[in-house]
Amino acid sequence: MPTRQWWKEAVVYQIYPRSFNDSNGDGIGDIQGIIEKLDYLKELGVDVIWLSPVYKSPNDDNGYDISDYRNIMDEFGTMDDWEEMLAQMHQRGIKLIMDLVVNHSSDEHEWFEESRKSKDNPYRDYYIWRPGKDGAEPNNWEATFGGSVWEYDEQTDEYFLHLFSKKQPDLNWENPKLRQEVYDMMNFWLDKGIDGFRMDVINFISKVDGLPDGEKVEGKKYVSGHQYFMNGPRIHEFLQEMNEKVLSEYNVMTVGEMPGVSPEEGKLYTGEERKELNMVFQFEHMDLDTQPGKNKWHLKPLDLRDLKRSLGKWQSELEDGGWNSLYWNNHDQPRIVSRWGDDKEYRVTSAKMLATCLHMMKGTPYIYQGEELGMTNIKFTSIEDYKDIETLNMYNERVIENGEEPQDIMQSIYTKGRDNARTPVQWNESENAGFTTGTPWIKVNENFNEINAEKAMADEDSIFHYYRKLIQLRKQHEVIVYGSFEMLYDDHEEIFAYTRTLGDETLLVVTNFSGNNHSFDSSKDLNNAELLICNYETTEKEADSFDLRPWEARVYKI
Repeated sequence: MPTRQWWKEAVVYQIYPRSFNDSNGDGIGDIQGIIEKLDYLKELGVDVIWLSPVYKSPNDDNGYDISDYRNIMDEFGTMDDWEEMLAQMHQRGIKLIMDLVVNHSSDEHEWFEESRKSKDNPYRDYYIWRPGKDGAEPNNWEATFGGSVWEYDEQTDEYFLHLFSKKQPDLNWENPKLRQEVYDMMNFWLDKGIDGFRMDVINFISKVDGLPDGEKVEGKKYVSGHQYFMNGPRIHEFLQEMNEKVLSEYNVMTVGEMPGVSPEEGKLYTGEERKELNMVFQFEHMDLDTQPGKNKWHLKPLDLRDLKRSLGKWQSELEDGGWNSLYWNNHDQPRIVSRWGDDKEYRVTSAKMLATCLHMMKGTPYIYQGEELGMTNIKFTSIEDYKDIETLNMYNERVIENGEEPQDIMQSIYTKGRDNARTPVQWNESENAGFTTGTPWIKVNENFNEINAEKAMADEDSIFHYYRKLIQLRKQHEVIVYGSFEMLYDDHEEIFAYTRTLGDETLLVVTNFSGNNHSFDSSKDLNNAELLICNYETTEKEADSFDLRPWEARVYKI
């Protein structure tokens, strides 16, 4: 039996504050807006809220560019508002984890403003500065949002490194003073009573010495340098130091966002005896509808067998000593019911199926705001309506600079763009879906009359109430949290089925990832089995084999 921990038994709900609920009519979600909806989240049954950044920020990348780590963004409210929110969450038995964004800061942070003043400034070494090479950038790495990772600064005739936007300079973790500043800041928030951190791209903080060029690609000026900063040489040392100096002093949960992490590395990051992190967000399953070797905008249909191989591998490799986080959605991913479900005829059924498949696996499940309502992707007709820096940079590069066809690019944006997740939460049928009395910072999805929280809460068969039941089942059955995982029907192209076993208790989970009917032969004796949850009305006497309807999900306790 794995070690019991509260964070293994928890269900987490992510709030993207800008789009959650606006209390003052300025069109931007805020902290008082979150407080207004805490009873809704209590009713859903979640244990933990992960709050995306609410720190002071010029908002080049929606708060992931922080100019003051110890203050609250004016648009969101004040520190008093934040403290009231934390108290209100804790009164309801809900814990709070905050985003920790320490691979980079904003270029408007006072550390960076000092750093760029002169080469001998005490803060110079808080960032990564290099002279140019042969009249160009220090190396050929490409930034996540396009272009070079280097920005020239005339003041000192050097370049600074930014793996993301040029307004997000990378912090220099080789500097022990910088690391201590980060640990002091973490203590500041933990002492206020938060319950942990979600750590933004935390496996990027250790870079390979010398920052060598990436492998050249014909026709490309800038190329991936991932092998030189993902899971870098000192990453485990840094995380163990962070744990020793900060995290070990508190009973908190930690999850590291880690693009490009393998299960073997995941085990190192999350192994309990290693004292680093509790769990990681890995992205392997999120890349399965991307053409091999291409970026996320080059689409291909999902092959369910690939999804089963990927998730099954993470389940089995982290079975002993590691821990998985389970998610379909977050602020960087499109809406799952539009992506791998059917957001038209079978929207409700397929959203419930996807939830069942995820929540019955081993790991800590994460729900992203609106997922529990079956919110869908957005299709803005004009690029002008999009706000996301990644989307806009890609569109400009491919349409304006390279002359590609706008309609082809728009199709990629409709499928994979980050703004799909960032349209306001749909609370009711009033104007702007009840999100704001003002003009929303980004347009509301037009389907809010059909899809909204008020309607969902009033309908016992809604996706919202189905999520409630999944969360309750997790609290009632230890096998869902601690049971071992075994994949069934590995090669089936449309059925995703598995068992969970703890002691003499077994669950059979069967999900149909298609609009087709399938007969299912369980090879398990279901005559005395209890049907714990199903996304259809089902009255038939259970036999060992049964017919699965389109997008059906069933969970049996055998």
